[in-house]
Amino acid sequence: MIARILPGKASGTVSAPPSKSMAHRLLIVAALAEGASTIQNVALSQDMLATADSLAILGQKVQIDNGTAVLAPFLAAEEVCVRESGSTLRFLIPLALTLGHPVTFTGAKRLFERPLSVYETLAKEEGFQFDRQEDQLTVCGRLQPRTYRIRGDVSSQFVSGLLFALPGLSAYSRIELIPPVESRPYIDMTMQALSLFGVRTCWVDDRTILVPGNQHPKGRSVTVEGDYSNAAFLEVLNLFGGDVQVTGLSPDSLQGDRVYQEYFPRLKEDAPVLDIRDCPDLGPVLFAAAAVCGGGSFTGTERLRIKESDRLACMQKELAKFGIQTEIGDNTFTVLPGTLKAPAERLYGHNDHRIVMALSSLLTLTGGEIEGAEAVRKSWPDYFTVLQNLGIEVVLHAVDQ
Repeated sequence: MIARILPGKASGTVSAPPSKSMAHRLLIVAALAEGASTIQNVALSQDMLATADSLAILGQKVQIDNGTAVLAPFLAAEEVCVRESGSTLRFLIPLALTLGHPVTFTGAKRLFERPLSVYETLAKEEGFQFDRQEDQLTVCGRLQPRTYRIRGDVSSQFVSGLLFALPGLSAYSRIELIPPVESRPYIDMTMQALSLFGVRTCWVDDRTILVPGNQHPKGRSVTVEGDYSNAAFLEVLNLFGGDVQVTGLSPDSLQGDRVYQEYFPRLKEDAPVLDIRDCPDLGPVLFAAAAVCGGGSFTGTERLRIKESDRLACMQKELAKFGIQTEIGDNTFTVLPGTLKAPAERLYGHNDHRIVMALSSLLTLTGGEIEGAEAVRKSWPDYFTVLQNLGIEVVLHAVDQ
């Protein structure tokens, strides 16, 4: 699908979409809970559907209707499709390793190219099955309560996956993170989700988590908070002359991506240096903002190479079409000062929802087209409708039209 966007200034009030990160977590804990649970304010994105469908390995059926997810016992499955959702896969592998029978995850080839080294090493140490192929993974084993030492700089999703699985074991476990520890806000969100259902975990120090065993979540009804990650793609329009008010964001949220509220003003300063180790998903929108605001340097960028796309290489290529030059260094990305120009050729979304949205924000200034715009379905299917409601003219059509 191609999105053709005409220049315009966005204006209006819009509610932030539900937090995809928290919705994943709440659905998983609810699936483990004793008693009925409902999760309100759930968006029907591809990633949410991946997690909802994959909870079948836990014997749970998830029905999402009008933004409310209801969970009920169902016949357990031994093979599920996680589509393109890295969160779903990494969150559920440890739970699959508590079941004692083989579980197969299938999905997009790109997903299985992304790192799973933490779990692969764990499986090797324990003698578990870990059969990784081009587009699927089969695991089998039974986790035991013990101390798990894992790297803290690969992905917080590995830590979260263990946090979902360990409370149900027969005794205490510990997670020891080998520093540096990155994306801690996402770990805290997992612990918060567990706490909402009555499961206790705690930080012993800044790199050790204690997880008591014999804990079972209790069913309840909870509401997903607004998403700072996607709200950033709305509020960046204010840097471009817009007047957009975003509602539905909790001021007490643990979401690490709320830091954009601090980083956007700093981009108006002279060549700021911003650390995005704890908020890698903000990379594309921050790069876009820097392209308009006179440049900027970003550190802690290495993990952007292993997202839905290589976000460093892809943003470099697409920003060049606007006449903006960038430099990729060792764990750094620099947007050089320049004048944004209307792209003379069609942009490409690289099958990455956050790149599509970042480029779309720039096109509200210059106008132009993006091929592969359907990638937004991964996290925010209504994104272009929201832009239209804010006064931005967007025309969607098939590639061959």
